[in-house]
Amino acid sequence: MKNLTFFLLVFASTIALAQTITGPELLKKSIQFHDPNNNWETFDGSFIVSMKMPNKPERQSNITISLPKEYFSLQTIKDSLVIESVINKLDCTLSINGSTDLSETLKKEHNLNCKRANLFKDYYTYLYGLPMKLNDEGTIIHPNVTQKIFKGKDYLVLKATYSKEVGKDTWYFYFNPETFAMEVYQFFKDETKNDGEYILLTELETINGIKMPKNRAWYYNKNDKYLATDILSKNASK
Repeated sequence: MKNLTFFLLVFASTIALAQTITGPELLKKSIQFHDPNNNWETFDGSFIVSMKMPNKPERQSNITISLPKEYFSLQTIKDSLVIESVINKLDCTLSINGSTDLSETLKKEHNLNCKRANLFKDYYTYLYGLPMKLNDEGTIIHPNVTQKIFKGKDYLVLKATYSKEVGKDTWYFYFNPETFAMEVYQFFKDETKNDGEYILLTELETINGIKMPKNRAWYYNKNDKYLATDILSKNASK
C-alpha cells in the first residue's frame, strides 16, 4: 500500500510539472544536467563505441570529434583491417591499414566513401551531442510538455520536429522528472504507421565533463524487436 501511495504521489507531481514547464525550459534543465559547464560547444575529444548485435560479431569504433577544428574521425577494425574515415573541415580522407591509395573496387567492398563518412559524422555528433544538439538551428521544440509512462517508468516528454531543410522525422525525448536526465528517445518517419525506433538509455559515462548515456539499446516501435546496443567507453589513450 505504501508503494502504491508513493507511486501515485510521484505520478501526480509529474503531471503537475508537465502542465507548468515549457518545452524550452525542460530542455534547458536537461542540458544543465548533462553539460553543466557548457563543454559541448568546444568539445574536442575521443571515445569508443562498441556495438553488440544479435548473431553478429561485436564491432568497435574509435571516434574523435573536434567541433572547434571541424574534425571527425571514425576508425573501425574489421577482421585484420583498420578502416578509417576522416573529415577535416571540407576535406575527406579514406584509408585502410593506413593506406589512402585505394582502388574503387576495394572502397566499394568495404562501403567506404565520403558521403557515408559525412553521414557518420552527422550521426555520431548528433547522438552523442544530445540533448545539447536540440538547440541547433532548424530544430523546432514544441512548447507543450507531456507526461507519459513508458516501459513502466514515468517521464516528462519533449517533442521535436525540424525545418524542411534539416529533416522530416518526428522525435520524442523522455526525461527523468526528478533529475531531468535524458533516458529514452524515439523517432518516427510516419507516426500514423508507428514506424521508426525507440532507444533506451542506461548508465552514464562522463566524457570531457559531459554526462553521456553509456548504453543505448535500439528497438523497433512497431513490434519492440531488439536491434542492437551501443556501449560507450573512454579512450584510454586520450
